[in-house]
Amino acid sequence: QVQLVESGGGLVQPGGSLRLSCAASGRVFSMYAMGWYRQAPGKQREWVADVTSGGSTNYADSVKGRFTISRDNAKNTVYLQMNSLKHEDTAVYYCKGTYFTGSYWGQGTQVTVSS
Repeated sequence: QVQLVESGGGLVQPGGSLRLSCAASGRVFSMYAMGWYRQAPGKQREWVADVTSGGSTNYADSVKGRFTISRDNAKNTVYLQMNSLKHEDTAVYYCKGTYFTGSYWGQGTQVTVSS
């Protein structure tokens, strides 16, 4: 069983920055495709960004140019650097890992952008 644990969320002012981390258990982290999703109050869960096992990245249009996803395979960790945060970025952010055995989700970390 793979476990993912997110951290780094919190309260930040508009225009500020946060870096989220997702630490994974297991011995084959480098083979997982990793992604970040978010769910705002009263809205559907949406995809934010992902990074393949080969290091290729993709971003939702809403965060492109502001967020950066990266991974450190030696630490079994994926990151989401969030800059120029907006009110609409407020959500619970979830980490997702995908491998041949299936998909795994973390419990989420709250990000609140408010003045």
